[in-house]
Amino acid sequence: MKVAGLGFKSDVTVASLREALATAGGPEGLAAFATVSDKADAEALKELARECGIPIKAVPADRLAGIDTPTQSKRVAEKFGTGSVAEAAALAAAGPRARLIATRVVSRDRTATAAIAEGDGA
Repeated sequence: MKVAGLGFKSDVTVASLREALATAGGPEGLAAFATVSDKADAEALKELARECGIPIKAVPADRLAGIDTPTQSKRVAEKFGTGSVAEAAALAAAGPRARLIATRVVSRDRTATAAIAEGDGA
């Protein structure tokens, strides 16, 4: 199963999320979008999910903490205990043996990030 992890700022637009997702590889073949729980109800994310027909998986922040990610944001590491919300959420939602097939990419306006992981979904 393939999962796109999405990280974003509170003022993100659906266009920024769409751009980050497209740059990471697009929505084709995705089983879910994943993000940290406190952002799962964001209107822009819900709109993208409806547009793509893909469900949202909310990942508790404590499950993201400690997930080793290839890209690192100091701000994200201080807040969530992982280097990338997008990468960690994708890995957590795709299952225990998941691997990233697209590392974090950032929208041009820097409000959205996306990464894609593949795993067994267990």
